[in-house]
Amino acid sequence: MVIIMNPEASEKNIEDVISAVKTSGLDAKVMEGSQQKIIGVIGDKTRLAAVPIDAMDGVEKSVAISKSYKLASREFHPQNSVIDVDGVKIGDGHPVVMAGPCAVESLEQLLEIAEVIKKGGAEFLRGGAYKPRTSPYSFQGLEEKGLEFLQIAKERTGLKIVTEITVVEALDKVSQYADMLQIGARNMQNFGLLKEVGKCGKPVLLKRGLAATVDEWLNAAEYIMSEGNSNVVLCERGIRTYETYTRNTLDISAVAAVKHLSHLPIIVDPSHGTGKWRMVKPMAFAAIASGADGLMMEVHTNPAKALSDGPQSLTPEHYQNIMDGINKLSGFMKNEGLLR
Repeated sequence: MVIIMNPEASEKNIEDVISAVKTSGLDAKVMEGSQQKIIGVIGDKTRLAAVPIDAMDGVEKSVAISKSYKLASREFHPQNSVIDVDGVKIGDGHPVVMAGPCAVESLEQLLEIAEVIKKGGAEFLRGGAYKPRTSPYSFQGLEEKGLEFLQIAKERTGLKIVTEITVVEALDKVSQYADMLQIGARNMQNFGLLKEVGKCGKPVLLKRGLAATVDEWLNAAEYIMSEGNSNVVLCERGIRTYETYTRNTLDISAVAAVKHLSHLPIIVDPSHGTGKWRMVKPMAFAAIASGADGLMMEVHTNPAKALSDGPQSLTPEHYQNIMDGINKLSGFMKNEGLLR
């Protein structure tokens, strides 16, 4: 539930309400509204049944949250969240781009791509050091050596690093190198991993599962947030449908749905969403037009020789062309007042 305070409520009124909540064995989180403060109650609200919250000084009303995901719900947190990743803000109206190879293959390859995406305007270098693949015989990543290469690329370019964590056992090691931890589609409902990532405090990029509903996706975010980590960014990357032309079906409508249901930022990955580099550009534009807070795109200097996901990877030229268009599109939307 949320407790909405009157605009005239004093700090003592707020402290008294928080005290009543905590005395009942629940937790409380204060959020700043546009004109008034809101207290979010975390836990079983039935424990407050005997507490006259609505009669307390400064309280305008209490409202039950109908969603199973409380912390991720817009009912709990009406204002859009902005996630700060070491100075890069996601969700503040400026589309943030994460780009790079599907997998880290070599230091030379990574540095070359990092320079390309930096020049084009990306703020994050994406690259997999640990690669969960459908086939056990496919390239599984360079693991710690890949993390070391990512660190070198960060030092050379200043780009932030987002890379995937696949197992709890690797969490400490990956956290030493990554600015943002990615939970991949296959691990979206790996609840043990979600809980541990929630405890570590690092910003998290949570990709939508292969066949997950928006409700299931937001509940996965709740697992992370319930452990104390509210720095979660969602990533729509396509879902499994009966369509065979594309690798997945990119659900652009999920952006609007998430914006309505949750305060968390959401970005879109048109590379995995389509599996075809020719479709990345129109889908990237569609994502920004729908209100997405950013994009994740795969870029490779030689897609034909990429160790993974070559068919969906952009060449440097195609990447730059898309970035030029994104800048124009987002500028137009901002000037016309079309952004949320």
